[in-house]
Amino acid sequence: MCAIYAEDEQTTRPTDRRRPVVEVHDLVRRFGEFAAVDGISFDVIEGEVFAFLGPNGAGKSTTINVLCTLAHPTAGRVLVAGFDVTAHPKAVRRNIGLVFQDQTLDDRLTAQENLRFHAVLYRVPSDQVQARIARVLELVDLSDRRYDLVSEFSGGMARRLEIARALMHVPRVLFLAEPPIGLDPQTRVLMWEDVLRLREEAGVTVFLTTHYMDEAEYADRIAIIDHGRIVALDTPEALKAAIGADTVELSTTDDTLATAALERVGYRVEAVPEGTRVYVEKGENAVPALIAAAGVPVRSVHVHRPTLDDVFLHHTGRQIRESHAEAMIPARVRAWHSRRR
Repeated sequence: MCAIYAEDEQTTRPTDRRRPVVEVHDLVRRFGEFAAVDGISFDVIEGEVFAFLGPNGAGKSTTINVLCTLAHPTAGRVLVAGFDVTAHPKAVRRNIGLVFQDQTLDDRLTAQENLRFHAVLYRVPSDQVQARIARVLELVDLSDRRYDLVSEFSGGMARRLEIARALMHVPRVLFLAEPPIGLDPQTRVLMWEDVLRLREEAGVTVFLTTHYMDEAEYADRIAIIDHGRIVALDTPEALKAAIGADTVELSTTDDTLATAALERVGYRVEAVPEGTRVYVEKGENAVPALIAAAGVPVRSVHVHRPTLDDVFLHHTGRQIRESHAEAMIPARVRAWHSRRR
């Protein structure tokens, strides 16, 4: 746990990754007759990255507004860091950091001045402010821009500074609202490296709302929300595994013969316009055997593993958006994150 946490009595607590730091029981939030959130329940375990995945209008923002005391629940019970959001909103606010979708920094101030202003608002002890500023800037790799005006920052740098600002008062839960519009994929990857590093070094629980599949892939667990209800909740791997096996599509010189031959030897197959689709475990490993069993020359092979797009389609009957390549997530980030699971 990093130095800024050890200095604050509020955070001298043992980290128990089995203990929920967010507890939601039968939450309902209505606007007139419309239920934006319709009876959802879930827990977020201390130290994990938890993602709320769903399209615009699904209830993500409404839920996070309730969790952050920006909106009152119509019904249900919500605890954050052990405090009821309705009965003890100030205690909840002391224990959370919130990064909004839209930038809320003062671009006429320097990075340090923005952080110092936040420290005053949250009554950070004056003898700890300088150390905390140095530490949070180090976590987001902005130490060398400490005295620069925010107006000179790129969109990605400003986003990382907002994350640093949210950490100044030592929150137990960091809420990241919808990813900002206009950040290029490389900048978003760098931002996520910072987020994962602060979780690694500071033990912060991260609660993310997003409609981007590649963002959700960083999470330890994902709750898929649609029309105000949670339709699935599990790890990314478990969600994808639950909807079925890999598929291998073969285009051959005679797809009818290939389909019949593969079916005879026990494969689960389906004739598709592209040729023959075969459902198997570990599709890449199965390719040589499938080519041999097809009995006719193979022109092309395409292996498809279930994705979060497939998961969302399976549970809601529609796609959340056009497919977004998961390849944008660098191998170093995947490996780092997988060690945490």
